[in-house]
Amino acid sequence: MNFLRKNRFNLLLTALLLVTSAFISRKDVTTIYLIGDSTMADYSTYEGEDYMNKRYPLMGWGQVFQERFDAKTLVSLSHLIQTDSVLVDDRARGGRSTRTFFEEGRWAAVYQDLEPGDVVLMQFGHNDAAKEKTERYVATEGYKEYIRLFVNQTREKGATPIVLTPVARNYPWKEGRLENVHGEYDAAAKEVAAELGALMIDLNQRSMDFFSEKGQEYVTAHYFMNFEPGAYPNYPDGSKDNTHFQPAGAKAVAQLVLEGMLDLK
Repeated sequence: MNFLRKNRFNLLLTALLLVTSAFISRKDVTTIYLIGDSTMADYSTYEGEDYMNKRYPLMGWGQVFQERFDAKTLVSLSHLIQTDSVLVDDRARGGRSTRTFFEEGRWAAVYQDLEPGDVVLMQFGHNDAAKEKTERYVATEGYKEYIRLFVNQTREKGATPIVLTPVARNYPWKEGRLENVHGEYDAAAKEVAAELGALMIDLNQRSMDFFSEKGQEYVTAHYFMNFEPGAYPNYPDGSKDNTHFQPAGAKAVAQLVLEGMLDLK
């Protein structure tokens, strides 16, 4: 009998220590989950790929988001983050719309891992709007429904959802200013955030304003994937891509997102 009591006590003590250990480790770290498309993705974590020898200099803004969270920044983000450190977990993947991100189980995996106090940044729209690509296309009403789902289920887990409008593409330019290419999807993201009382960063407007200040020539050459043949070994024929970012563009957009988070207070 004594042996059985001692055994039960040891098992209970072990379980208590495991729970306490998990609690202590969670208390000191806030995970920021990024869900979205290629403009947000971290290509260096793509499974089975040699990033430096296949995709570089292609870079999503989420790829350089972690480095923005120093001690001073975390103090300024105390309205969102109550821990002394942050882990950015970038789950965004190229070609995904709200619907395909959900249907592939990518959202379910995030939902399973969410802990109270975590933050979810959601930025979709580029692929939802692609009518010619039926495998990913989502009409605006469907787009809004999936954003509602992501927001509501994030809250179910005690985490904080932040809706982002889609980052600007490098067109159309008119009289020296970059204009909105996302049409109704820009407005749809804002409408859902307002409807649900969710936090929102208008990344489309922020990026349009920032790129316009830099100027079309500079942004085209330094921020987006535009360069001549031979500039990079991974792109022997060069690149003309006004959607995806080079490192400087990814860093600039990551900073815009951080500034958006700071302004939420």
